[in-house]
Amino acid sequence: MFNSETQLRVRYAETDQMGYVYYGNYAQYLEIGRVEAMRELKTSYRAMEESGVIMPVLSMNIKYIRPAYYDDLLTIRTIIQDIPKTRIHFDYEIYNSDKELLSKASTVLVFVDKQSMRPVEAPAWFIKKLEKRLR
Repeated sequence: MFNSETQLRVRYAETDQMGYVYYGNYAQYLEIGRVEAMRELKTSYRAMEESGVIMPVLSMNIKYIRPAYYDDLLTIRTIIQDIPKTRIHFDYEIYNSDKELLSKASTVLVFVDKQSMRPVEAPAWFIKKLEKRLR
């Protein structure tokens, strides 16, 4: 299992009238977690795209447990449990600074050839990087 953690501070503009982080902003938080996890694997979405592969989101599921508030320092834990084939599954846990679990989520992304727009297997170079971290 590969775990990556990144932190972000909730900005005022991300909150709703009740003072909670607006639920739609969580999709961006998950993306931040994925991008930083890729960096921790010593790669990036840019490198993936430059290799001719894009990664659109196929599905997203989220459970809201507790609200996050303006100025909270959040920790986004991004987890990859398995070596991907044509799809990669990410799990997430978002915590506040008191280490309270605020939400759990998952996304599935598909590896797609940029030219043909057809699903492809995950690039071998990416699998190699991930395998090193899954051991």
